[in-house]
Amino acid sequence: MAHDITITDHDIPLAVRDHGGPGEPVLLLHGLGGTLEAWDQLELAGHRAVAPDLRGHGLSGDGPWEWESALDDLEAVVKHLGLGNPAVAGQSLGGMLAVSWARRHPECPAIVNLDGLRSAENTPDHYPGMDPAARDRELASLKATFDEQAAGMGRPLPAELRPMFPARALVERDGQVYARPGAELLEAVRYTTEFRDTIPLLREVTCDALVVIPTRDPQSTPGGELMEAFRRGVRRDLASLPPHIQVREMDAGHDMLAEQPKAVAALITDFLAARRAG
Repeated sequence: MAHDITITDHDIPLAVRDHGGPGEPVLLLHGLGGTLEAWDQLELAGHRAVAPDLRGHGLSGDGPWEWESALDDLEAVVKHLGLGNPAVAGQSLGGMLAVSWARRHPECPAIVNLDGLRSAENTPDHYPGMDPAARDRELASLKATFDEQAAGMGRPLPAELRPMFPARALVERDGQVYARPGAELLEAVRYTTEFRDTIPLLREVTCDALVVIPTRDPQSTPGGELMEAFRRGVRRDLASLPPHIQVREMDAGHDMLAEQPKAVAALITDFLAARRAG
């Protein structure tokens, strides 16, 4: 049975859900703007599944977004719960952190990256085969959308929008309700090299890795021709990965944890089982 704890002997408090279970531990990392509840629908048979709220998210404490600091948070979770040398699975930002974890820990048994490869808001060369003028217009529109979303996270949340957010992602300050993470953390993540493009870092991972990419447009972007070109660029740049990194495609959007929890769970457990057998 899952139980929640808060780690307090660290730079910031860290909220963690330990799903328990026998077998090898797996650390589960949610995406930007998510919470540890993103993993609640997944049943990873044969594993001890542990999911933290990342810094600035859910019920974990606030702190400046630095990738090394976020990895230090994960170190604190692993040490506190005695997880030893866990496999790591992450979606979106969590998948990017899984890659960084594997670079820090070459002894990591395996990682799973669920569409945590690069931001959709990116440089023109990541959209091959698209008319340059149309591409630039779409990119400008996408940037404006993300700018507005980021700015909105710094404003009080209207009552009618609060049901769209997990309860643990809401915080009250001065009589107003805000969503977490705040605008400052979003902006800090958005323009980092790791968030804009993790694929070059993925090439440095030496442990077994599974990368899962979606075939549908994400609900948070306009989609259409721009996202088709974006997927072409991702497929192009993943084609030359070394053989210990597997790439699979899934009939889902970016939020594949919510859309296809059983399929994602099967991919993770089958991959980790095959790695052990091999």
